[in-house]
Amino acid sequence: MYAESYELPCQAADEGRHLAAYAPLVKRAARQLASQAGGVFDREDMEQIGLMALLDCLRRYGGEPDERFAGFAMLRIRGAILDELRRLDWRPRSVRQEAHRVRDGLRELRRKLRREPSEAEAMALLGLDADAYREALLAENAEAMASFDELVASGMELAAEGSPEARLERQSELARALTALNERERQVIQLYYEFELSLKEIAAVLELTEARICQINKSALKKMQACLMAA
Repeated sequence: MYAESYELPCQAADEGRHLAAYAPLVKRAARQLASQAGGVFDREDMEQIGLMALLDCLRRYGGEPDERFAGFAMLRIRGAILDELRRLDWRPRSVRQEAHRVRDGLRELRRKLRREPSEAEAMALLGLDADAYREALLAENAEAMASFDELVASGMELAAEGSPEARLERQSELARALTALNERERQVIQLYYEFELSLKEIAAVLELTEARICQINKSALKKMQACLMAA
C-alpha cells in the first residue's frame, strides 16, 4: 500500500520533469506545421495536441528518455498534429479534389515529357495560378509526411524495445534510404527533419518556390518509404 502511494507521485513527478525538458519539441513542431494548418486552429491548439502526444511518447518509450528519444518524439508529435488536421478535414473538399487532379495531371505530364515538368508547364497544363497550385501540392504533401513519419516512428519504437543490434540495424536502414535520394532531395529532407525548418523556410533557403519544395519532399519521402518497407 505504502509502496503504491509512493510510486504514483514519483511517476507523475518524473513525467512532469520530462514534459518540461522536451516541451521545446512541441513548440518547434507547431511552428514547423503552422503554414499547413490553414487557420483551422491556432498555435496554442497545436501545442496542446503536441503535449498530449509527447506524454504518450514518454509512457510508450519506457524507462528514462535517452539520446534517441527526441527524434522519436518529434515524429510522433508532428504525426499527432497532422492527424488532427486530417480529422478536422481542414482542406475543403474542392481543394482535395483539386489535389487529386493535380497529382494525376503531373503524372501524365511526366509520362509525356519523360522528365519532371517545370512549374510553368504544370500550371499551364492544369489551368492553375501559383497560389492554387501551391495549395493543391500542400494538401498532397501533408498526407505523404504523415504516412512517412508514422512509418519511421513505428520502426524507432520497435528498435527502442529491442537489442542494441536492432537499433543499429534501424539506423542503417534509414541511412540506406537516404542514399536512394538525389542531392536536392537529401537537402530538403535534412532541412526538414534535422534542422526542423518549415517547407516555406526551406523554400527560402534553397531559393525555390514552396510548391517546388512540396514536389521534391514528396518524391524523397516516396523513395525512402519504399526503401524502408522493402528492408
